[in-house]
Amino acid sequence: MHKIQQALERITKKLFNQDIAAELTRPDEQFGDYATNIALQLAGKVGQPPRKIAEQLVAELQLQLQDEISDISIAGPGFINFTLRDFLLINAAAVAPEQKPTTYADKTVVAEYSDPNPFKVLHAGHLYTTVVGDAVANLLQAAGAKVHRVNFGGDVGLHVGKTMWAILQEFGGEHPEKLATIPETERSVWLSKVYVIGNNAYDDDPEAKQQIIHLNKKVYELHAIDDHESPFAQIYWTTRQWSYDAFDTFYNRLHTKFEKYYPESTTTAIGLQTVREQLAAGVYQESNGAVVFKGEPFGLHTRVFINSEGLATYEAKDVGLIMLKWRDYKFDMSLIITANEQQEYMAVVLKSIEQFAPELAQRSVHLTHGIVKMPGAVKMSSRKGNILRATDILDAATAAAQKITGDKNDNTVLAAVKYAFLRQRIGGDIIYNPDESVSLDGNSGPYLQYAHARACSILQKVIDSEGDIAKELESDERSLARKISEYPEVVQKAINDMMPHYVCTYLYELAQAFNRFYEHNRVVGSDRQATRRLLVQMYADVLKDGLTLLNIPAPVSL
Repeated sequence: MHKIQQALERITKKLFNQDIAAELTRPDEQFGDYATNIALQLAGKVGQPPRKIAEQLVAELQLQLQDEISDISIAGPGFINFTLRDFLLINAAAVAPEQKPTTYADKTVVAEYSDPNPFKVLHAGHLYTTVVGDAVANLLQAAGAKVHRVNFGGDVGLHVGKTMWAILQEFGGEHPEKLATIPETERSVWLSKVYVIGNNAYDDDPEAKQQIIHLNKKVYELHAIDDHESPFAQIYWTTRQWSYDAFDTFYNRLHTKFEKYYPESTTTAIGLQTVREQLAAGVYQESNGAVVFKGEPFGLHTRVFINSEGLATYEAKDVGLIMLKWRDYKFDMSLIITANEQQEYMAVVLKSIEQFAPELAQRSVHLTHGIVKMPGAVKMSSRKGNILRATDILDAATAAAQKITGDKNDNTVLAAVKYAFLRQRIGGDIIYNPDESVSLDGNSGPYLQYAHARACSILQKVIDSEGDIAKELESDERSLARKISEYPEVVQKAINDMMPHYVCTYLYELAQAFNRFYEHNRVVGSDRQATRRLLVQMYADVLKDGLTLLNIPAPVSL
């Protein structure tokens, strides 16, 4: 591919004295392996018909690329199609998994995603954000980046005050010893229930609301004085740890690891300090006893960064977070992955930071996604308690796998859920169908796992395959090799756009291409066994590499 591009650019300069970056695309297989529209690009610049330009280019290309190209043809008004010699196609397919781009070589990337809040249940959105974050981080790492995976969550804030209020109501006061009555297996669910009770009381009972506001301040004071001994502190620290334990269990199940967790309690102080310093500098303004950033001059909206009680809002905590991430990593890019509903919020936060630390705002990338629903479901809310939990999704996948395939292996379940999420373009809402996600007949994670295991089974039967690799490929062999060779370009596109669904689409198409090949071409015992075994090996290698990018296990046995 690079040789063709270089030759095109060199000949274009020689014949027409034009510097144009030659772009190659993949045409339908019947037209060749690569195509370019460079003649159409040149037409307006040199005042000649594109087909005449193409004819001149082809004459030179045939001389310079005769060892690499078996055929060069002109189609339509001036498209140039190239067909590689078979040995080059085999070579390209053989090295496909290793041909990763170097887009982010020597770059430091902080990938922040998942972001669950202690004292609240892990919902389907956390599951989706985690799956997407893992895949995007893997793509950036494959492109050479040093990726630091971090997490952020609210261990202080109004939701904590609501939860603490409800616990004190249930316990009849500050009685940490009563926490022992909550079974270990029920702690996470119990915390989510008391949060809902506290939230409803905040909305419906003015007296409870004032008590919750007081408890919210009290939680901040625990951190300020590092109190771990008072009864109130014992309840807080114990239940906070319950949340963290639930997070660890969740991430271990997903095979997800984070390098650092930033609790809001650690970002609050630096966030307050930074906002107050920039208040004096005129970035932020006082408004009715609070400190705000006025976004209207930038086409945004006004948001509060310090409330009238003097407490940091989410906005100030996010200011503190980016300052801490910069301190810890000196990143080239800070990637933040959240739901779409955070888009306008984050735009205001970053715009405010841009006024005093433009390099940090410019290096921040906010990637957003839709919400997850089951078929026929409506949007749910943790505040109302009608939440679709992360475990609900995983349990539904487990039940579907048991019913449809008889396999409830956790790797199969993870493949089903992850692939069902990742195969759709990031941005829109996700309708998760458990039955479709575990199907071995359709576009699913378990189907691709089965495809990899099947290839490994074939390879085990021809471990010592004698014979030379054919210099010329048969039609079906060539089609499979061509598809395998496309992998680096797909990965490059997925990295450029930070969109894992390109990889999903390609892997499914690749598996279908292999099925067509295998249906008509015997491998074991064939007089072309060495060549076909090589094709199966290259196919399996690419499947495994692609599944690994998606953080999906690639089993070697059925």
